[in-house]
Amino acid sequence: MTDLTKTPVAQPERRGPGDAIRGWWAGLSRSGQWAVGVPVIAALALLPLFPPPILDTPGVSFGGVMAQFAMYALIAIGLNVVVGQAGLLDLGYVGFYAVGAYTVGLLTSPNSPWNQTDGGWLEPGWAWLACLPIAVAVTAVAGLILGTPTLRLRGDYLAIVTLGFGEIVRLMADNLGEVTNGSLGLSEIAYPEFGESEAHPGGYFSPGNLGDTASLNPLERANNGTWWFWLGLALVITVLLIIGNLERSRVGRAWVAIREDEDAAEIMGVPTFKFKLWAFVIGAAVGGLSGAMYAGQVTYVNPKQFDIILSMLFLCAVVLGGSGNKLGVLVGAFLIAYLPMRLQSVQLVSNESTGYLLLGLDLALVLGLWLLWRWRRDALGVWGRRVVILTAIVAVIFGVLLFGSVLLFRPGGAQTLGDLKYLYFGIALVVMMALRPQGLFPVRQKLLAYGRQVYRAVRKPAELIGVRR
Repeated sequence: MTDLTKTPVAQPERRGPGDAIRGWWAGLSRSGQWAVGVPVIAALALLPLFPPPILDTPGVSFGGVMAQFAMYALIAIGLNVVVGQAGLLDLGYVGFYAVGAYTVGLLTSPNSPWNQTDGGWLEPGWAWLACLPIAVAVTAVAGLILGTPTLRLRGDYLAIVTLGFGEIVRLMADNLGEVTNGSLGLSEIAYPEFGESEAHPGGYFSPGNLGDTASLNPLERANNGTWWFWLGLALVITVLLIIGNLERSRVGRAWVAIREDEDAAEIMGVPTFKFKLWAFVIGAAVGGLSGAMYAGQVTYVNPKQFDIILSMLFLCAVVLGGSGNKLGVLVGAFLIAYLPMRLQSVQLVSNESTGYLLLGLDLALVLGLWLLWRWRRDALGVWGRRVVILTAIVAVIFGVLLFGSVLLFRPGGAQTLGDLKYLYFGIALVVMMALRPQGLFPVRQKLLAYGRQVYRAVRKPAELIGVRR
């Protein structure tokens, strides 16, 4: 019989390095947080100018990779509002990305019948800047049109509808040839013509700006990718401040309530449909902002650039980083943008014969592990069995990669690991779901209203007690 009079022994709280950093950050005042954050942002801005050898991407401009990271970061922040904050599963987010890109393309490309830079109301020098808020507004309206009839659905049904929206946008861009130029796409899209000079005829943001690596002047050393990264970094900070203020408001509290239990939130008087629509429209607007950046940087868009598999990559960034955690999804966006480019120059085999030899050795290893498991499993012990299982998983994955490299071997080099990004990101998702479903940086529930004041009120007495002792 259980003795109810016994006081349960308190278990010590398990705190990791992330919790310690989070607690230290939460204890800082607002001015203290800015004093720490500004130097970190400045160091991040200088990173493309002087990339460390361990981070540099051989054969690919590191500034261009960081510009892609800034665009993916905006997408991850917008998708995190929908998926991480409000708990809505959106699989067609690439549709909003495409709407933002095509809005800029249709208004500024010479291939578009709606071009407004050739005698229209847009001056070529500031056309892209003028189109940026237009792209955000058009994408927000697209989110409103999609969300109004569909957000009454939940779960898998909502996911299927949003998946269809992303595919509809791509097919419309492909089939409306008179407007979008079909599969040929829209070229010569406008970009910010800032910093024009004899050395930079098209300005700093021009695709022709390759930068001068011998110069110590940051403005001259930076190539066009670095300039786009700086612009994207400014937009990311702005969007983070806006989304952070929303999270601490009644809108953010409503999103959390809907994510945790929509029925309970509805019973408690939360207008769930209105706040879900708010999340959908805000997420769509941020996605359109990233699409406008993408169109300006590459100066060319076509339907193939917005296939549905890209939506899965965006969702992968949110899930890997930590759904609901703004800084976590930034880490996920960096992994999605950086790793494929970093591994683009990494090859498993240098020639076809070596590939077959390694494949044979890998098959022999897998066979040996299987025989060991079959005949000596009981003698291995717990840790021995774990080592065998882990080694077998690594050997199978390595064998699959080798098999793909041998089958797709090209003269002059084998298939690179960067070409297999969907494979290892898929494997990473499976491993994360099994071992850490909350992501690399899980969100922590906290007081959204008066959180800082309560934290200080609770912490101060404890500190005074420690001083008296």
